Amino acid sequence: MVQYSEAVLDASFAALSDATRRGVLEQLGRADASITDLAEKFHMTLTGMKKHVGVLEQAGLITTEKVGRVRTCKLGLRAMEEEAAWIERYRQHWAARFDELDKLVEEFKHKEKTDVRKKR
Repeated sequence: MVQYSEAVLDASFAALSDATRRGVLEQLGRADASITDLAEKFHMTLTGMKKHVGVLEQAGLITTEKVGRVRTCKLGLRAMEEEAAWIERYRQHWAARFDELDKLVEEFKHKEKTDVRKKR
């Protein structure tokens, strides 16, 4: 069984649970941006955006660099492999359950057709 770092998963999923933070990640996937630019794009205060950036940075999803008075954000180097592996494990689990459900539905359909034929 694959072992996941609970702290890494908790931090990542907590960071990703917010729509603004997901939007920031999407934006940074296109181009690096300053916190000020991100705050303007998302119609937020600078303080609010700094908090979102802090959560993303703590999770290792982005990095920031201060040059002069400007703090620039960019995607972190971590590729979220643990998160993807965790999601894939549950995707496979649910896919298997839905396959079993499909088999049961087909069995009931076949039984229903058989029962209808017997009644004629």
